[in-house]
Amino acid sequence: MSGAAEAGEPPLEEDWGYYGEGLSEWGLHWPYANGDQQSPVNINSRTATFDETLAERPLLISYCLCREWELSNDGHAVQVVPKPKTATFESSAAFRDSRSEQVLKLVTSGGPLPEGHEYELCHLRFHWGREDDRGSEHTVNFKAFPMELHLLHWNTSLYSNLADAMGKRDGIVIMSVIVQIGRENAGVKNFTDHLEDIQYKRKSKTITTAFNPAAFLPDPALREYWTYEGSLTSPPCYENVQWIIFRYPLTISHVQMEEFRRLRCHAKGQPPPPGEEGMLCDNFRPTQPIKSRVIRASFQ
Repeated sequence: MSGAAEAGEPPLEEDWGYYGEGLSEWGLHWPYANGDQQSPVNINSRTATFDETLAERPLLISYCLCREWELSNDGHAVQVVPKPKTATFESSAAFRDSRSEQVLKLVTSGGPLPEGHEYELCHLRFHWGREDDRGSEHTVNFKAFPMELHLLHWNTSLYSNLADAMGKRDGIVIMSVIVQIGRENAGVKNFTDHLEDIQYKRKSKTITTAFNPAAFLPDPALREYWTYEGSLTSPPCYENVQWIIFRYPLTISHVQMEEFRRLRCHAKGQPPPPGEEGMLCDNFRPTQPIKSRVIRASFQ
């Protein structure tokens, strides 16, 4: 675990880790981590329940072309925050004709989400392994993948900001994309080209490459996915999170994968956390018991 809290005090926001005692102590400091609806979980495709209402009510994505992004290394993962203030709306023909700069949201709705509610994209986070046989947080039929990408959204129809939505009913939805090794991914390249600039913890960089986050979604029709109720996969592990895990994986090259594995989990000039080598990898939480929860599928 990086850093140390005073005796009897809860650890600092960044004072946790994925290794050894750091991981085993999550439940001591963040009670939500001991809950009955924790994430990630194993997706058993044979026992998932087909829900025809998911097929009848399409998942809708209305993302925009963002011209500015904040790429950062927080010592736990790579995070990408879109800056939609400089966005050009692409989803509607009417707006496309006028090149409007006034529609600033990156929104999703439909599918398993409450009817009439919109969820706005807040950030993207990457989780990966030291080797190709692990790295994803969710597993499918007990198979792990080298990487998993999370797109976290908050309910703008019910709450005033992300902090207000955390842990609240219908507050958060996270879309999960499993990543496997194969061809180079042009969308991911927008970020891997800059990873060397955020090699160390607390490093960040503003990227001014125009990019639509919809390029990270492997199934443009958004038809086939699993969904269940879970939690954040890192402290404080708040529950009331609706997970959407897409069936089909995103592909990146081995070279792109290695760019992530070169990152460090400690600040430049400082030693790695005790017991760690200092590489930012294997930053995934083990799967949690599914208990009484039902995993629904939008496909048969």
